[in-house]
Amino acid sequence: MGKPGALIPVLALLACLAFGLVSGGNFNDDCDATWEPQNCWVYDAGNSLSLALVSNSSGSMIRSKRQFIFGTVSTWIQLVKGNSAGTVTTYYLSSVGDYHDEIDFEFLGNETGQPYTLHTNVYADGVGNKEMQFVPWFDPTDGYHKYTISWTPCMIVWYVDDLPIRVFRNYCQSNGVAFPTSRPMHAYSSIWSADDWATQGGRVKTDWTHAPFVANYHGIDLNICECYGGDCVYGCAGAYGQPYCGGLTDEQRWKMQWVQDKYRIYDYCVDYKNGKVPGVECSLPQY
Repeated sequence: MGKPGALIPVLALLACLAFGLVSGGNFNDDCDATWEPQNCWVYDAGNSLSLALVSNSSGSMIRSKRQFIFGTVSTWIQLVKGNSAGTVTTYYLSSVGDYHDEIDFEFLGNETGQPYTLHTNVYADGVGNKEMQFVPWFDPTDGYHKYTISWTPCMIVWYVDDLPIRVFRNYCQSNGVAFPTSRPMHAYSSIWSADDWATQGGRVKTDWTHAPFVANYHGIDLNICECYGGDCVYGCAGAYGQPYCGGLTDEQRWKMQWVQDKYRIYDYCVDYKNGKVPGVECSLPQY
């Protein structure tokens, strides 16, 4: 008989099989257009997607057909070229209903020649206000770049081109910090207008003479534990527990620290303006 530790990957695999682990993806097969479908185009045999913003009230959104608890979701995005001020392109996970959970990538447009803002946030039990923002160290409108959200019972990790940029650990049981663990989520992508706040605090408005504003997506990879509530919540937690909770490697930590030191422009953990008090998680290790 082998070592007890050798049973962990086997048990995890059995749990995955029992509770609907699925992978791969195709925009035609795996997503529905849930807002303004006339502004959404799927092509290249379902491997490519374009979402258009044509007016301040007419953007576009797609949503995964499947709900899931835990997993890794990735897509490749080419953001709006040129003057994208006032536009918000998104890629995120969200539950449905009250006290929702959500894990965000949002890309806030800017004037021509000025950088996008890469915005991240996490909601648990309907409470967010955990923003961290970056300026990209590349041109996100020049070709496609990979954006990944990894969600396990232990932590959430945001990746850009497989480079971790942020970690949010689960300190719910030990420190009372809300963390999404029980509400199944969909994966979403959208483009919409937010020129009252998105660009330089709303100072720069959208120039609608440049409409439509188009964001392009290529490929969607859903490595998820399909779940719609009930007992599968616990099964998925088991499937994505050990050995998925080992944290980042030393090299990944170094790379993430490099990104945060050079390109992070906002961190809610150090924002004391207007009487804000950072959460207890800000004093705890995140990686």
